[in-house]
Amino acid sequence: MTGMLMALVDGSAYSESVCRHAAWIAKRSGAQVKLYHVLDPRRAQGRRDLSGSIRLGARSQLMEQLSDLDEQHAKLSQAQGRAILEDAKALIEGEGVTDVITRLRHDDIVNTVEQKEAAADMIVIGKRGEAAGLESPHLGSNFERIVRASHKPVFVSNRSFAPIERVLIAYDGGVSSMKAVDHVARNPVFAGLKVIVATAGQDTADLRRALEKARVTLNAGGHEAEVKLLKGAPDKALADLVETDGIDLLVMGAYGHSRIRTLVIGSTTTGMIRSCKVPVVLMR
Repeated sequence: MTGMLMALVDGSAYSESVCRHAAWIAKRSGAQVKLYHVLDPRRAQGRRDLSGSIRLGARSQLMEQLSDLDEQHAKLSQAQGRAILEDAKALIEGEGVTDVITRLRHDDIVNTVEQKEAAADMIVIGKRGEAAGLESPHLGSNFERIVRASHKPVFVSNRSFAPIERVLIAYDGGVSSMKAVDHVARNPVFAGLKVIVATAGQDTADLRRALEKARVTLNAGGHEAEVKLLKGAPDKALADLVETDGIDLLVMGAYGHSRIRTLVIGSTTTGMIRSCKVPVVLMR
């Protein structure tokens, strides 16, 4: 692949996993890793509206103190951001990746992705961010916003890194799942990995043909691919397969056939990411 990986780190418990997965991808592809830590100016702004009910002379004094506190907080946030980036860089370099650069930005994280992703081959993020507890059933607050905004494959890191040997492509016949098959077939990141293509639904001749086409594409890319047709609801059937077959990485289309794809991430996608304990690559 070569090129560049855009990895977003926020200092949460998932940041180490983001770094280890970015290092794994970079070593297999030769890509540069560009680490971003984004300081959202809107968070600081909320603290400035504390003096609305202050009266007379106390108001100007308090406003001055609040301004000083804001300035101190901004400096601390920048120092913390730089420390997070340096720790992340050291971790990735410790994995044997030498081409790592860091970027500290003051912006909304989605704006950063939209402005900087053009040069990237893939974006690496954590399933949950600093605001989400480890036991929370919810995905990170910025997760869906980033996936909706990005036009590049998004690698979603799970809680901790584990060696990746078995890859499952969740296939529904849609454009994004066909892109997923082609991506795995061509990309050196997946070279030498065991690939399984699976779908869930009614057993039809069209579906069998589509699965066979996916298998042939993967075989042409050097993979000994296996295809499976599962019964039951797609999110549960595929999540069960991840568990029973020892899958290490799930690759799937981000939206399938949802008509509201521009408004909200597809429910099957969200359900899969919540229920699967392995990293997920989302294709647009």
